[in-house]
Amino acid sequence: MVTKVRGRFPVTEGRLEIGEDPTKSSVVATIDVTAVESGDPKRDEHLRSADFFHAEKYPTVTFRSTNVDDHGDGEFTLDGELTVRDTTRPVTLKGEYLGSQASPWGDTRVGFTAETEISRKDWGLDFNVVLETGGVLVGDKIQLTIDAEWVKE
Repeated sequence: MVTKVRGRFPVTEGRLEIGEDPTKSSVVATIDVTAVESGDPKRDEHLRSADFFHAEKYPTVTFRSTNVDDHGDGEFTLDGELTVRDTTRPVTLKGEYLGSQASPWGDTRVGFTAETEISRKDWGLDFNVVLETGGVLVGDKIQLTIDAEWVKE
């Protein structure tokens, strides 16, 4: 259609290991698709349906890194495997290390951001409706943006 729809997913479980050599770092994250939020409860319900995530059968999406390339100045490329609806495909994210610091709660926080663009159809999310004007209801390209704050153990 004519607008971007933004949504959020909570990460329910994750593990980040930062190596002294940044290229030896790794991340695994589990995302709860049953709690998708797009700002419209009816759309969220549809996203959880078998037309899209089929959350009843596949309640989570997972990401597991396979390689990290350190580009210096906090910038990196993160290769990994994204699993949606039991389909696993490779993805590459462009990322930035935002730093770390002690928090008021007595722990140390580490921040990252990363993004990529994928085709939802690569994971079997191919539902669509043809509009009277000849266009389609749902676009193919998905912009994934990850803003993450990790608590150091």
